[in-house]
This record gives sequence, C-alpha cells and structure tokens, in this order.
Amino acid sequence: MEIRRLSKSDVGATYPVMSQLRPHISEAEYPVWIERVLADGAHIIAAWRDGRCIGCATYRQEFRLATGDLVYVDDLVTDMNARSTGVGKALIDWVEAEANRLGAKVLILDSGTQRERAHAFYFREGFTITSFNFKKPLD
Repeated sequence: MEIRRLSKSDVGATYPVMSQLRPHISEAEYPVWIERVLADGAHIIAAWRDGRCIGCATYRQEFRLATGDLVYVDDLVTDMNARSTGVGKALIDWVEAEANRLGAKVLILDSGTQRERAHAFYFREGFTITSFNFKKPLD
C-alpha cells in the first residue's frame, strides 16, 4: 500500500471511495465540490493498492481559540472491500505525522453518530469524545 498527497488532477480517482462516505455528492458534482474544499485550504491523500484507490482522507490546518494549532480531518474513508486491513490506520497515521510536522497540538475530527464501527476505530487510535457537534439547517 502506498499513501500520497494528491494533486488536483488526481482527485477524481478518489470518487468511488469517497462516495461511500459522502453519497449525497454525485460523480458529476464531485470535481466541483473537491475543488472548493481544496481552495479552502484542505489537502487530500489517498491509499493505493495495485493502482487502485482503497482509501482517502481530507484534512486541513487550522488555529482555534479553544485549541490553538490543530489539524482537522474532514473526511476519512476506506473502501468497503478493504476495511479492517489497516488502510484506515495507515491514513490516520499519515495525517498524524503531518500534523506533528506542522506543529499542531491536536488532531480533531467529527464522526456521524450512526458510524459505530468508525467510533470503535477512533477510540483504538487514541481519540476521545470532548464535545458535541450541533447542526442547524438553514433555508
């Protein structure tokens, strides 16, 4: 398995995997959405095996009053056929190493309440629940 940061021209290969986490984004919309995410300062990495994307993550460096320097993981997903094979761990380890390189003091992510298997993974990786995330749809 190889993990590398992707250029804008490579991100299309991540759609089949990313759509497993973000099914509300169509294949036609994906290039536009990912371009906006990257323009907002995010980076995307992908795990590759035999020339095929088997996992990906987006992350960004931020500074918040509550935490100081941090790296926020927007998305982390492993292809359903490659789960429990170390891909997610390799991706989170890569992002953690990058966060350390950037001088971040904390690695943060949100995870949907229904994603119980993901939560078990995050707990194994040393994450803790420190707050609630509130959302209010707007018109």
